[in-house]
Amino acid sequence: MSEKLEFQKAVGLQIEKFRNQQGLSYRQLAQRCEVDHSNISKMEKGEIDMRISTLMEIAKGLSIHPTELLNFEFDITASEIEE
Repeated sequence: MSEKLEFQKAVGLQIEKFRNQQGLSYRQLAQRCEVDHSNISKMEKGEIDMRISTLMEIAKGLSIHPTELLNFEFDITASEIEE
């Protein structure tokens, strides 16, 4: 699995965690932000490469700071750059 996909899934797990902690369905969260409920499900599964503005909308819908959705351990290995 690529680093990009792993990162998307990790962000999705954060969204799911906060949504479940608040007892919200996909539709309830969607009503709180400008994101379609079907896309929220896809984000949680890491199937969507979301924009920063979407991350902000999700955070607003969850009443949390956007950094909370990125507060997780993730090992980023530096790629070698050819000169």
